[in-house]
Amino acid sequence: MATGAERVRKHREKMKAAGLKSVTIWVPDVNSPEYREALARDIAAINASESEQEILRELSDIEIEGWKWE
Repeated sequence: MATGAERVRKHREKMKAAGLKSVTIWVPDVNSPEYREALARDIAAINASESEQEILRELSDIEIEGWKWE
């Protein structure tokens, strides 16, 4: 039976042969306290801004065919 490293190598070779390239993407850790604090600050700023509230009202009035807001 193949080891984990061998299976990964074979998978990567298969993907490369298919013309694909491996890419690493770093994203925020949504579980970190710092991220949650920053998110809370951003939400509070949006909620306190009348211009942002107007934009949100306008966006909520947009109708997209085949999509229903519930």
